Amino acid sequence: MIQELHDIQAAAGATFAELTTSETVPVSFGNDAEAIAATKQGAALYDRTHWGRIQISHSDRLRFLHNQSTNNFNILKPGQGCDTVFVTSTARTIDLATAYATEDAVLLLVSANRRRQLLELLDRYIFPMDRVELTDLTDTTVAFSFLGPESTQLLEKIGVAELENQPYATHKLINFAGMEVRVAVGSGLATPGYTLIAPASGAAKLWHELVKAGAVPMGDRVWEQLRIEQGRPAPDFELTDDYNPLEARLLHTITYDKGCYIGQETIARLNTYKGVKQQLWGVQLSGAVEPGTAVTIGEEKVGKLTSFTETESGFFGLAYIRTKAGGEGLKVQVGEIAGEVVNLPFLSC
Repeated sequence: MIQELHDIQAAAGATFAELTTSETVPVSFGNDAEAIAATKQGAALYDRTHWGRIQISHSDRLRFLHNQSTNNFNILKPGQGCDTVFVTSTARTIDLATAYATEDAVLLLVSANRRRQLLELLDRYIFPMDRVELTDLTDTTVAFSFLGPESTQLLEKIGVAELENQPYATHKLINFAGMEVRVAVGSGLATPGYTLIAPASGAAKLWHELVKAGAVPMGDRVWEQLRIEQGRPAPDFELTDDYNPLEARLLHTITYDKGCYIGQETIARLNTYKGVKQQLWGVQLSGAVEPGTAVTIGEEKVGKLTSFTETESGFFGLAYIRTKAGGEGLKVQVGEIAGEVVNLPFLSC
């Protein structure tokens, strides 16, 4: 079923690569400049099928997730959703996930390289009395995201008008092209858009219809560039055992008055005592730099570059920078390269 999708994508010019998690993704459709332009003036279509989709069902699902991650699940009603961060017992980041509450389940959209770890983590915390069931839906579903200002008009072409101007992660189930498709507000980045989750059996047909409606296919290379430019932290780069959600500036995912959850004591203490020693920022760079390079002011190390990309407007990176050193506008050196600290749309929205 996924092969049929890949065949259609290959016919449209896609080249593929295998991730370390063994999923195959379209890296580029040979149209990177056109895809970037579509995110600014039209609507680009990104295949997120390699991301994980975990379903949590039964009557204790909201309480269970409430106790496992940083956001408030107890207030979610069917059709609503939120971003949340899964952390270790010492509040070190594991993954940034998006949750969609339905009538009888919660669907988590998680990073590809954290799906198995999160399944094991969640399963470990299900106790005999918990009415909770985990189901990995990754192989039986697909996920696509629209990105760009024309995303709403594109959705209207396929018969969805009710989600315009709705809060982030609001979602509904529609019938399109003979299949049930869940459509949610939010592209996964700061760029406005929507995310669609559908049965894998209809993947090729759905992709074909969306492109026919005017979406410009976009590969993983462009997504990675936009992710870094906009500041969405990613596992193995910005989300690791070295950092917590406050340092990653994922403030929209944290509810401070929700009571006990894994990592809660550390997060509460950091917040109460202003203990955030470093924060994630963008760095406009004068040249190319390898991730892992130290960020310095004079002779003093003040941080570390975690991600790097080249954009049409120059070189850009993400870096954790010591809070006391400063923030936006700060002039720094990254290795031998000059840089200036800038704010990030994803962490400001």
